[in-house]
Amino acid sequence: MLEPILKTKLYLRIGLMALLIAPTGINAIQVKEQFNPDGSFWILGKPPADFENIGGINLNSHRSRRLPAAGVELSTGRRLPFKSLTVKRDSLLFTTSTLGGVSYAFSGRFLRGGVFSAADLDEKTPVLEGTLTKFQTGRKVAEAKLKFTYFGGT
Repeated sequence: MLEPILKTKLYLRIGLMALLIAPTGINAIQVKEQFNPDGSFWILGKPPADFENIGGINLNSHRSRRLPAAGVELSTGRRLPFKSLTVKRDSLLFTTSTLGGVSYAFSGRFLRGGVFSAADLDEKTPVLEGTLTKFQTGRKVAEAKLKFTYFGGT
C-alpha cells in the first residue's frame, strides 16, 4: 500500500515543479514578429537626376490583385521584373531584368518590422534605405544612397 502513496507524492512533486518552471519557460519563449513589407516604396524627396524615372519598388509576395506586380516600376508605367530578390526583416536585395539596356540593383535594409499594410505609415517617414545602382548594358552608370517611404495600395 505504500507504493501507490509514493507514486502519488512523486506525481505531485513533478506537477509542482512543472508549475514553478512553467512561468519562466513561458517568459523565455519569444514570439516571432510577423513581417510583411508588401506594397510600394517611393523615393523620399526629390530623386537624383539619374533616378528621376523610378516610380517605385513594388513588393508583392502573395501576388495580390490590389498591389502592383513585383519589380521596379518606371514613371513611364513600364516595369522591370526582379531577376533576383531577397526579402528579410533586416534586408532587401534585388537585381532587375534589363529593359532597353537598363537594369537596377539594390542593397538596403528595412527600418522597421511588422506588417506594413496594417501599420499607420505616412509619406514622410522612411521605412527603407539603401543603395540603388543603375546599369546601362551591364556597366554601372549611377549609384545613390536613398530613403524610401511606403504606400500599401488602395
